[in-house]
Formats: sequence, C-alpha cells, structure tokens
Amino acid sequence: MTSIDQLKVKIFADGADRAGMLEMSAQPFIKGLTTNPTLMRKAGITDYRAFCKEILQGIKDKPLSFEVLSDDFAEMERQALEIASWGENVYVKIPVTNTKQETCYALVKRLAEKKVKLNVTALMTRAQVRDVVAVLNSKVASYVSVFAGRIADTGRDPVPLMAAAVDLLKVNPEAELIWASPRELLNIFQADQVGCQVITVTNDILRKLSLVGCDLDEYSLDTVRMFYTDAVAAGFRL
Repeated sequence: MTSIDQLKVKIFADGADRAGMLEMSAQPFIKGLTTNPTLMRKAGITDYRAFCKEILQGIKDKPLSFEVLSDDFAEMERQALEIASWGENVYVKIPVTNTKQETCYALVKRLAEKKVKLNVTALMTRAQVRDVVAVLNSKVASYVSVFAGRIADTGRDPVPLMAAAVDLLKVNPEAELIWASPRELLNIFQADQVGCQVITVTNDILRKLSLVGCDLDEYSLDTVRMFYTDAVAAGFRL
C-alpha cells in the first residue's frame, strides 16, 4: 500500500476554524488550504473580510482559496479583484455558475486575462471541466475543483470523470485539478491514482491519517474493544 509520504497528490486542508487552519498549515504534508462560505457560517464567522485577512497574517507561504460572495457577475468581478489583492498566495474561488445556472466562463476569462489566480469551483460534469479549461490563462496558476464527493453522493462513481478531467487539463500546464469534497480517506489514494494534483481534505478525515496501513486484525480487535467498553460504560444489561 502506498504510504502518505509517497503520494504525488497534494493534500489541502479544507476548513474555517482559525486554530485548526493554522495548525494544519504548520504540517509539512499540508500543501495549501481552502475554505468556503458554508464552512465559515458553520464556524460562526461573521466578518468575512476580517477573517480572511487574519488567516493570511498567519499563513503566507501556502496557497489559500477564498470565495466570492455575490450572485451577480459584475459584483463577483469586483470582489474577485479585491480578494486577489490580499496576497500573492491567494486564489479566488469562482463558482462554475450563479444560482440562475448562468455560466461563469466569460467572467473567468476576464479575470484570467487580468492574471488573477483562480479556483473555479463546484464543477461536476466533463463539459464544465472542458469549458472552464478553455477560458483559463495558460500562463497563470489556477485550480479546477471537481466535487467528486458530491458526485459519489448521487450513486455515481467519480473516478472515470476525474480521470477524464486529468486529461482535459493537460493542455494547460498551470492548471491543477482538485478532487473536492472527499468523503473518506480512501479518496486521497484514488485521487493520487488517477493523477489529480490536489485533494481538499477536512480535519475529520485528516485525523484518520494515522490509520493508513493499519494492520486489519489489530483494527478489528480495537473495534471489538470499543463495542465492549461502551457497553460496560453504558451499564447495559440483558
């Protein structure tokens, strides 16, 4: 089995907890970080700009992705330019469509021409990947985030699409594919096997890294001990 230090895929921590983000950024195996408005809301963040700038004070040497907040493309562009100005390591997350399902491609093209580093997010189809890649700047670093985990939630195997996306990105040497929204540790190894450059991983999955390569007989015994200990602690009787 491939060990974590042998993986080619880069692991990005995904979250919105300041302490957790700073802790993860200090880990050598974490190569970047991402967040989004949903995670920030769950974390109780109320001042978006202030939070992002505070994180950037503590993380200056690894890529960080922050998302625009508007549903209007003109306002998205204004926000994207502001976010990009916050630091050299900042990537601006642009959703592949707005809530009206109007595509972002024209906006991505304009921002890419202005040399904004982008993270185009929430993609789930081959056509979306193809059309995003077509408007990215081949001389500016960018990410294309395909939500493999959400694809899997629909009962579809995301691996064929991710493999196809790897091929589609080959025309742009500065664009990297992100396996987004993983559901389990196995996804890190799947992303590595298909050639994804990046996978975003939440802290609850990262905590399982110590299990990689674990002896399954020992893991089985540990599981049995857990059930027994909890039954005793609960005072269950038959």
